[in-house]
Amino acid sequence: MTIKLGLVGTGTVGGGCLDILRNHREDFKRHLGVDMEVVRVCSRNPEQAEARGVLHLFTEDFNDIINDPEIDIVIELIGGTTAARDVVLGALRAGKNVVTANKALMATFGDEVMDLAREKNLEVGFEASVGGGIPIIQPLKHSLISNEITSVMGIVNGTTNYLLTRMVDDGLSYEDALAEAQAKGFAEADPTADVDGFDAAAKIAILASIAFNSRVKLNDVYTEGIRNITQLDMDTADDMGYVIKLLALAHRTPEGIDVRVHPTMLPKAHQMAQVNGVFNAIYVTGDAVGETMFFGEGAGAGPAAAAVMGDVLEVARHMTLGIPPVVGCTCTDNLPIVPMEKLSTKYYIRFSVADRSGVLAAMAGVFAKHGVSVRSVVQRGSAQHETVNLSYVTHTASEASVRRVLEEIGGLEDVLRAEPSVIRVED
Repeated sequence: MTIKLGLVGTGTVGGGCLDILRNHREDFKRHLGVDMEVVRVCSRNPEQAEARGVLHLFTEDFNDIINDPEIDIVIELIGGTTAARDVVLGALRAGKNVVTANKALMATFGDEVMDLAREKNLEVGFEASVGGGIPIIQPLKHSLISNEITSVMGIVNGTTNYLLTRMVDDGLSYEDALAEAQAKGFAEADPTADVDGFDAAAKIAILASIAFNSRVKLNDVYTEGIRNITQLDMDTADDMGYVIKLLALAHRTPEGIDVRVHPTMLPKAHQMAQVNGVFNAIYVTGDAVGETMFFGEGAGAGPAAAAVMGDVLEVARHMTLGIPPVVGCTCTDNLPIVPMEKLSTKYYIRFSVADRSGVLAAMAGVFAKHGVSVRSVVQRGSAQHETVNLSYVTHTASEASVRRVLEEIGGLEDVLRAEPSVIRVED
């Protein structure tokens, strides 16, 4: 039995999938008893198909793949939530299993996709949607399924992790680090999805949905990016024994699911603080297993294609052996999303203020007024610029109280010289 594949998207990852199948097809037959063959490919660029030697399989219309009765598995690698949604839902309606790397689709329309797959008794694999080559979706659905997962914490965007690593290791400004990342191909010409946190938000929405068995969508995730992180923040964090990472966090709480993406200070001794460059890591805590960490390259042709083809092989093996879908949608609960205003954590807050007498005392009064206890304060400044930077680290405080502090200090006449920098602290 030969499982017939239709590939939609022949770019970096799609090309990697073609390479893997060409290089290892005989290995798959020998080791797994699975034979697979790509019978159609679709993209907007026939030259990509020609470069991979599959121009004879090329079509510009994905409907040719959806409607091909020979095809058993459709692999969607075009991204986005418009045409890709049509491909995935159309394939399922046509009775074909689906493998996708599309984080935005699964974070936005995952319920629609999984409900249709269940209705049609088909499989949807999406391991590559989070963490690239790092296995995390399948471990959450299989190896860790006996646990109640209490938290998931991830560095899941290689671009931002590279920028922050260069800022701390080599003293680059955010702008210089971004320019270097773009020159090396680690950052897109338009880096918005990465540096503003939206890529990480889609990924933590997927992970939280699986970990907590309750649907979390992209719009549920509170999201902040790294554009406002300065070298001064990096230096101050270093002096206090922390590093700054863009973290995607999800916690199961008595009130519901706390899910967010934002810059975070981590103690240097924490395992996640050692994850640098373009590498990703996902830290999962379960009631039985305790703490586990999954680490590896989060993007690129090889890692992402390996995750895609792992899903394809698993689905193909089930089809070859006559095994029905093993694990579909596990979002059987309906837990509420905890509003960000109800979060309580520690904070680093840096104010650039006028260097004159009475300012520090006035600001201390505002913190005390709103019940925000200060653990430490570091002062850095230059008399030449008549400005001083006051960096506060608080004890645990509510988000609502900290916002009131920021609002009131912002209203102090002629005190602030720039927008405050706010970074949450995880100990």
